[in-house]
Amino acid sequence: MTTPRYRYSRWDGSQSEFTIAADDLLEQLTDDMFRQNDVMTAMKELFRRGIHKRNNDRVQGLQEFLQQLRRHRKQKLERYNIDSVVDDLRKRIDEVVRTERQGIRKSLYEASQKLGDSVDQTHQRVAVNLGKLDLISDNVAGAIKELEDYDFMDSKARQMHQEILNMLKQQIVDHTSQDIKMLRELTHMLREELMGLKPDYRELLDKFGSMFGSISSPTLDDFIEHIEDQIIQTHALSKSMSQNIKQEFEDVMASVQSEKYKNEMSDVASLIAKLKLGKESATKHSFTGEERLDLSRATEVLKEMRAIDRLERSLRDAIQTGDLENIDPDELARWSGDGAKYSLEKLKEVKHILEEAGYMIGEDHLELTPLGIRKIGQRALVEVFSKLKKDRVGPHYISLRGSIGERLDETKPYEYGYSFDVNLPQSLKKALYRQGRGLPIRIEPSDFEVFRSEHSTQAATVVLLDQSRSMGMVESFQAAKKVAMALFSLIRSQYPRDRLFIVGFSDYAHEIKEDELLNASWNTQRPGTNLHHALMISRKLLAKEKMGTRQIILITDGEPTAYLEGDRAYFSYPPTPKTVFETLKEVKRCTQAGIIINTFMLENNYQLLNFIDNITRVNRGRAFYSSPQALGEFVLVDFVNNRQKRSN
Repeated sequence: MTTPRYRYSRWDGSQSEFTIAADDLLEQLTDDMFRQNDVMTAMKELFRRGIHKRNNDRVQGLQEFLQQLRRHRKQKLERYNIDSVVDDLRKRIDEVVRTERQGIRKSLYEASQKLGDSVDQTHQRVAVNLGKLDLISDNVAGAIKELEDYDFMDSKARQMHQEILNMLKQQIVDHTSQDIKMLRELTHMLREELMGLKPDYRELLDKFGSMFGSISSPTLDDFIEHIEDQIIQTHALSKSMSQNIKQEFEDVMASVQSEKYKNEMSDVASLIAKLKLGKESATKHSFTGEERLDLSRATEVLKEMRAIDRLERSLRDAIQTGDLENIDPDELARWSGDGAKYSLEKLKEVKHILEEAGYMIGEDHLELTPLGIRKIGQRALVEVFSKLKKDRVGPHYISLRGSIGERLDETKPYEYGYSFDVNLPQSLKKALYRQGRGLPIRIEPSDFEVFRSEHSTQAATVVLLDQSRSMGMVESFQAAKKVAMALFSLIRSQYPRDRLFIVGFSDYAHEIKEDELLNASWNTQRPGTNLHHALMISRKLLAKEKMGTRQIILITDGEPTAYLEGDRAYFSYPPTPKTVFETLKEVKRCTQAGIIINTFMLENNYQLLNFIDNITRVNRGRAFYSSPQALGEFVLVDFVNNRQKRSN
């Protein structure tokens, strides 16, 4: 019986189906959406770094592909010696000359065995040819040109020389009469294009389409690419050579091109550049290796380098634009393996998955749907509370009782005025303890145990988000924005009767709606921390809420540096006494309206501490210092503690 053999390999993304849920994708996008203030920018960042799952499965990102490409390029640059191409040509020329000299000696020997005029003619021809061979240029281009006019006596040497010419013409340029005709007609049409006319390229395509081999219906772009290939192929080799070799190689190329071809190619190249039709230019590659190359292999290596360059450009463009369609999946697999091709397919599915889940809409401009925004708020809420220990949320006094909230598992003795939500088993157990065994069980008022319940107050809250420039420097604004999203989610799920408003402020203040919050950013253009204007807007918003608690949650990293007078904001740093006075005057108005101001400071400098101390003296609210990382815990715990208390 034959024992089956198995081959094991490292997982590269292609061996098994990789699936990822829309919720997981949205979670991986969330932090970048808070940081970048834009859905498409967050999506581009996801494409750049790839997708990770909790079981260590992953989809490779564009940055990893770039790194792999750069390793391939580095390996080639450190392996090959491009300058050796000219040395190889020189050796081939030397071999032609050596073979021709051997042929001459053979011809002399054969002539010496004969009699007649042919011997003299042979001697004369030998003398002429040896003289020419003695004067053959040391320069490869010169030698090739001189041998073109040389009358070979040895057929093998003639064939070797012709092979060199064919190699140069076929590997570097292909200047058949068909090519020259195509160039001439294309030049004429491109000139018409430059003059604003609309030439009909179909005739050109029909006539010369066979030049493109497997391409059944070549387009104008195919013609342009064909021309570019010829131009770049030659220039890329010479550009990558050292300076002392470069000119000699260019002379070699010039020696095998007809004047007609050079002129036509020059005209087309100029027109392509003027019309900006070209997509590539020759790139200089600095080879430092020792492995020698002949012209044929050097051309292949340069084609590989160009393929790497093209793929790298398309990857960089995709990172910048978020458009993955211009990445050639087969080329990606060629350099990064089948797993990379598979990863690219999965990255292309991301938008579709999120759209199908109802989290995202849009083609060129992606936007979150209301469902997507709510989902991000829920994630922010879960993230904040997942960091809290169970004993962090303790009781906190509230002065007004609201309606009965959710029932707790704990019980307490019944007292008059409380809800009669009886825990019957516990009540019977107390009666038995009191009277002992026996029936019937006689229950007295003191035996009743009732469930504890949470009492909630209806509340209206304004979160003031400082959008001044300094808030964006250490990701303070991102943290504050995440807290606001979490508050929206908390209120929607736990306190649906509450109201929440967001007011952003920098040089001026303005209300930020929930669907605008994710895209909100700090002010990078104008200086100013206009808390005065923000408090004015907050007071007007809360004035419409007649019942329950009204409060302001202020999140800031600096003292006010601007105030509003009429419709105009006045900025000054350091803050003027007028700025401080007007701001505290608005704090007093809020206090008189029964609005509590609780402040969360993201800096603890003296000026800010002194100003916040003045606020708390006027308003009797609380003040906390927090790092951006712990801000969510501070704000949400304080909010919950002020919304709920246990019955006594």
